[in-house]
Amino acid sequence: SGLIGRSWTMVFISAGYRVKIYDVQTGQATRAIEEISKQLKELQEAGMLRGSLSAQEQTSLISSQEDLKQALEGAFFIQECVFEDLTAKQGIFHDLESHVGEDVILSSSTSCLLPTDVFLQVTYKKRCIVSHPVNPPYYVKLVELVPHPETDAAVMERTYSLMKEIGQSPVRLRREIDGFALNRIQYAIIAEAWRLVKDGVLSVADVDLVMSEGLGMRYAFIGPMETVHLNAEGLEQYTQRYGEGMKRVLSSFGPVPDFSGEDVKKINQEMCELIPSDPQHLAARRERRDRFILGLAKLKKDQESKQRKPV
Repeated sequence: SGLIGRSWTMVFISAGYRVKIYDVQTGQATRAIEEISKQLKELQEAGMLRGSLSAQEQTSLISSQEDLKQALEGAFFIQECVFEDLTAKQGIFHDLESHVGEDVILSSSTSCLLPTDVFLQVTYKKRCIVSHPVNPPYYVKLVELVPHPETDAAVMERTYSLMKEIGQSPVRLRREIDGFALNRIQYAIIAEAWRLVKDGVLSVADVDLVMSEGLGMRYAFIGPMETVHLNAEGLEQYTQRYGEGMKRVLSSFGPVPDFSGEDVKKINQEMCELIPSDPQHLAARRERRDRFILGLAKLKKDQESKQRKPV
């Protein structure tokens, strides 16, 4: 019933599904419902509530359970949302399996743990899958679907269809890989940004501007592969035109940073001069981030709606 659990709940109820929230800490699930209700009302007032149901109608679809067995009764899809602790997740899925039938999908929100490890203690692994959301899931719709080596193809398709139905944008990984897709791409960007700052090429502020006022502007609507396709007369021509230059630049990249020691202290100091790392400043900046993402989500929604209208 933490941030991710509440977010998943809001996404599922927006599509009209009933959701039972379970938390091992007594009273946490009830408090989560209160927080969700508050958020839904604010979204409704801002005109950004998802789905056709009102905030009150969506809230009525949520219930909390103090008993795990009761929480699982009638469930066809279970989304685990605990912290990134492998032992905890393994224990949870072991317990879940004893309360549900083999047709119930067991899904994890893990952002970096491999399905092979997460579902190690599950006997019937064919119904296991990772459904990794991006924070905050209500506005950022990407969901990475990562199969266990034994995951049934039908489970992938059922989960993919469910994610599409509730308004998310799922991507299907054909096999598990460390970091999945989003973090592999994100870490590559972070590593090169880190090297540029560490080597004195750019300041922290300027390296972030390269993304927010440059790459990020188009990446909000199209990805790197479409960018390549559009920046020439197709992808093949782009590689013919820029392939050698890309290989030259890529070969100049330094080793993977170790993200420790004096480098961290220096870069952190520069970062904190822009945004102090105390809770108050970070909370204000996160609120700003979420407000901007909300605005971007609304813009994308409006643009997609216009695109669907007949000319």
